[in-house]
Amino acid sequence: MGTLRVGIVGMGIGRPNGRAFARGARSAVTALCDLDPARMDDFAKELPATVTQFTDFKALCRCDLVDAIFIGTPNQLHVPMALEAVKCGKHVMVTKPLADSGTAARKLVEAQEAAGVVGMMSLSTRFGAECQYLAGQARAGLFGELYYGRARSIRRSGIPDWNTGFIARGGGAFRDMGVHVLDAAWYLLGQPRPATVSGAAGARFGPRGEGYWDFRRVPESFSAQYDSDDYAGGLIRFENGTGLQVESFWACHQPGELQIELFGTAAGATLHPLRTFTTIAGAPHDTTVNLPKGPEPWDRIAEHFTACVLDGVPCDAPLRHGWIVQEMLEALLKSAEQGKEVRLRGLD
Repeated sequence: MGTLRVGIVGMGIGRPNGRAFARGARSAVTALCDLDPARMDDFAKELPATVTQFTDFKALCRCDLVDAIFIGTPNQLHVPMALEAVKCGKHVMVTKPLADSGTAARKLVEAQEAAGVVGMMSLSTRFGAECQYLAGQARAGLFGELYYGRARSIRRSGIPDWNTGFIARGGGAFRDMGVHVLDAAWYLLGQPRPATVSGAAGARFGPRGEGYWDFRRVPESFSAQYDSDDYAGGLIRFENGTGLQVESFWACHQPGELQIELFGTAAGATLHPLRTFTTIAGAPHDTTVNLPKGPEPWDRIAEHFTACVLDGVPCDAPLRHGWIVQEMLEALLKSAEQGKEVRLRGLD
């Protein structure tokens, strides 16, 4: 196989991922799938070659013109669709989060690994230039022992209003936004094994028709369907003693922010702006890192997935990682609902 032929499902987040595969030297978009043909027609205009279009996902999975499938649908559909793709022998990439529950995520991981196909998460924060830089520094030993992290993703007024899947049970702010910083921080900390989670979560804006994207007002018929969180936060303690504080707000009376802070025995860092903090000759030494312009995160994701499939390169963001992150975020939401700490088990 000289070129990886990819089918893109979902014309929302599927577009940046699809553009990256279309730009790739060894990948091509050969098919699109969406319930709305007009959305596929619109995206197809951007692509360099003619693509086959499907409104039937199962037909896409059976298509001989496709080697791999990207799934960019609402959370609740990720696992059913990915299971169908895996059953048909297709390699699969899934947007975050992997699923709408830990149980569903584990089922998919077990099926994908048993099928022997490549399964990868599409994670724009993990594959961003800043996160990749800090990961390289961590592996090189700059931070010494990383023992604590803080991660937060905050919007002032940013509840998605274009799909009820976002606000339905299985959606919510923490699965939509918090997953990005939770995953990236866990990755930077070296992916320690989670032990306990304690969280707080709720919905203070969405059910009242407030806090929606760019301060838009939504019909009461939309906000009345709200059945998930619009904020969540808590503390994850790992088996090696490392701690991670994580927060996510779709709407609040605070400035918008996406931030990860690392605490190490030899150095610390922030993601935005990209800075490192050390002590040299008894004095604080703070460095702002100005990275040269490089590939977009989507291009890094597409290139790595292509290499995993075509060259057998070990996957740096396997679906198994998505499952472990899913278990952490579900435990935080469960802790908030039950009002007590949740212990995580059975992540082997």
